[in-house]
Amino acid sequence: MPDPEAARPPLPRPGGRTRASERVRTGAVGIAPLHGARAVDWQGSVELDTAHCTVVVVDVEAFGRRLNPNQLRVRQGMYRSLERAFATAGIPWGACRYSDLGDGVLVLAPAEIPKTLFADLLVGALADELAIHNEVHPAPERFRLRLALHAGEVSSDEHGVTGSSILHAQQLVDAPELKRALADAAAVLAVIASDWFFGEVVRHSERARAEDYRAVSVASGAGPAAAWIRLVPAPAVIRRRGLRRARRDRSA
Repeated sequence: MPDPEAARPPLPRPGGRTRASERVRTGAVGIAPLHGARAVDWQGSVELDTAHCTVVVVDVEAFGRRLNPNQLRVRQGMYRSLERAFATAGIPWGACRYSDLGDGVLVLAPAEIPKTLFADLLVGALADELAIHNEVHPAPERFRLRLALHAGEVSSDEHGVTGSSILHAQQLVDAPELKRALADAAAVLAVIASDWFFGEVVRHSERARAEDYRAVSVASGAGPAAAWIRLVPAPAVIRRRGLRRARRDRSA
């Protein structure tokens, strides 16, 4: 007899967002368990399998307003921009675990990767890549990103990962304050750092442009929470090498 639980549709994500892929997948395109996953007993205590990670969530602005072919090209551009920005920042994409969210990506970076790379280098590199993509694509395939930076413990089981740090990062990237800030700005990237990430990483870095962040209060599962927003414009001069590369990608 078929298992009735297996036929149930996946539950909506926190914040009421609907994603194209609700199941966290394993392998190259999903988040595999962090260690050896343990089965959860429905009775008694749960032995947590946790690891500390830098948590990055990106989301495409106004993704659902596009036609399906344009959505696919935007997704290709999003992944291409992320992978190249990670490489420029010195963050090994292959060492991170990531999950596709339909209109965005959840990335977990292991604790041994310095968090300063995300604050100091990733933000600017990603803005560069977005500008290069947008320069050579028509309007329906140009896009801007919201990006959340946080860190914390992530729990793992045989289905994937979870944890309050992941939920908080997802709430940050969905914060109305961040959406309004990007909608009202001539920027390609809107960054929101959790209060912890700003206080422990951004504020102490001489390269993270802490002065460009402003404090906001956002809703979270535990009530109002402090966060920090920075808007990143497209670079004044777009690299010619990057433009030639983007044109080759588009014609391929």
